[in-house]
Amino acid sequence: MRFWKMQGGGNDFVVIDGVTEPVALSAGRVRRLCDRRLGVGADQLLLVEPARTPEEDFRYRIFNADGGEVEQCGNGARAMGKFLFEKGLASRPEVRLRAAKGVITVRERPDGLLSVDMGAPDFDPASLPSTCGQLPNIDGEWVLSVEGNPVRLRTVSMGNPHAVIRVGSTGDAPVTTLGPKVENHRAFPNRTNVEFVETLSPTHVRFRVWERGAGETPCCGSGACAVVAAGVASGALRKDADIHVETPGGTLTVRWAGPGAGVILSGTVEKVFEGEIELAPQEE
Repeated sequence: MRFWKMQGGGNDFVVIDGVTEPVALSAGRVRRLCDRRLGVGADQLLLVEPARTPEEDFRYRIFNADGGEVEQCGNGARAMGKFLFEKGLASRPEVRLRAAKGVITVRERPDGLLSVDMGAPDFDPASLPSTCGQLPNIDGEWVLSVEGNPVRLRTVSMGNPHAVIRVGSTGDAPVTTLGPKVENHRAFPNRTNVEFVETLSPTHVRFRVWERGAGETPCCGSGACAVVAAGVASGALRKDADIHVETPGGTLTVRWAGPGAGVILSGTVEKVFEGEIELAPQEE
């Protein structure tokens, strides 16, 4: 199987061309390809397939390292856009990708950065889905009980679920301890991504993320969008401004003009290498 290894913002991806020839992916195959010792190694596997409607140029599927298929990935969408442009499968400067939750457009900017309109955020817990709407709410934050301890968070759907938690410092945030407990909490029946965010100024935030099905990763594009949307909604971040979003993997730029507007995610993407891997029959 031919593949490209790509990264954007420190998120790394195995990208597979299912347009030139059909590709069958099982959960076992995905896990093997994403395994950093036995396979290629990646946070997610991305598969592009032919379009099925006039509203899209390609179908875009996202699989987490645990083999589960998920709804959306912002950095993955930007990586897929670059893959399609570089392979000559799509014409610059933009391409429409249909993910599980709708069509998104990836654009290559004159400065070489890749941008994607991730659509409007939804703060209704039911959209994740989540039952947090039944919990007490303080200043827009739901108070979730985690092993008897109150955790305040905002729910944001960016086509995939996010729980955004404010912290004083990301350096000592309980990402690896609290993250999986919130991810798998009964209030999130399909699990959730969990962001721990530190606000540095009205145009600068820093966050770490516990990704659903992947654990802590260096970055998360849809998570960056959720963080900025939550910050703008709370008044902590400036509306319709370029917000610098700092992660362990690098810095992204996110802009949100407010209710009804799409969240724009921008940043660099690069091809790391390409190659071919043989998979055993039991991984078919």
